[in-house]
Amino acid sequence: MIVAAKSVVIVVPDNAQSLDLSGPFDVFLEANRQAPELANYRIRTLSAKRERTVKAGGISLLADGSVLDDEGPIDTLLVAGTPDYRQAYQSGELHEWLRRRAGSARRHGSVCTGAFFLGAAGLLDGHRATTHWQHAAELAERFPKANVVPDQIYVEDGPLWTSAGVTAGIDLALKLVEDDHGRELALKVARRLVVFLKRPGGQSQFSAHLAAQIATEERIQSIQHWILDHLPLDLTLNTLASRCAMSVRNFSRVFLQEAGTTPADFVEMARVDAARRLLEDTETPLQRVASGCGFANPDTMRKAFLRRIGTGPSEYRERFRG
Repeated sequence: MIVAAKSVVIVVPDNAQSLDLSGPFDVFLEANRQAPELANYRIRTLSAKRERTVKAGGISLLADGSVLDDEGPIDTLLVAGTPDYRQAYQSGELHEWLRRRAGSARRHGSVCTGAFFLGAAGLLDGHRATTHWQHAAELAERFPKANVVPDQIYVEDGPLWTSAGVTAGIDLALKLVEDDHGRELALKVARRLVVFLKRPGGQSQFSAHLAAQIATEERIQSIQHWILDHLPLDLTLNTLASRCAMSVRNFSRVFLQEAGTTPADFVEMARVDAARRLLEDTETPLQRVASGCGFANPDTMRKAFLRRIGTGPSEYRERFRG
């Protein structure tokens, strides 16, 4: 049986992040290999400029064509990100091409800072979208008509799909394969590529463990790791400042400067992370999950979940339990 082809186009800006391109590319390619009776993705790369030769992570690539001369079929259109994303504002011809081709494609989207190219073309206006957490504030400021969600792995809003930074493009592509051909094939691809399938769009792209790797001040590093090891304790601001032998005011200032978040936010983030792992991997009752992670009660935990990931603990367990 001949399976109808789905044309996937990845637009490659100059100086692209190589994994923004190769990650989704390999997901679609592996889907073809794992289930040729189901998947028939025809993937092509298009340079965002007239020349077909582009740089991606220092590698010179010869794209299949240029957006300025390509009129082939497009089912799924993605734009790869680049550290040099300010080039997104420079090409009116690219903007016109993106508007026209996105309008006729079944779905369109971006990986990482590729969202800036969509925004410059007006394709984020009135839509929810995300990008790498370090650039989310700038995306929101630059495109105020977009509803930027700064802390999700990927966001779906109708035909628009946007993902967070770098490896999140793999998560996005796996979800697209799952939508097209089912979870079983997406899981086969994830296993073959040795990546996690279960990093859903609602998952945070910024965890307490990642935040604990950012601080360089020894006392802040030490207290962050102590917090992660002592979540059930009463982690008040006074307690944490005292352990660091700092005044509350100075501790709060230095912690925010080093970690990019307040001590209270870090503690709540760490507790939610720990609770999520228990909800995903165990059948521990909610009361014990809450107390074991330092929440006063299940209702307090639920409010923290709603703030952090937009869903309650029970709903989270039902959706993500392995």
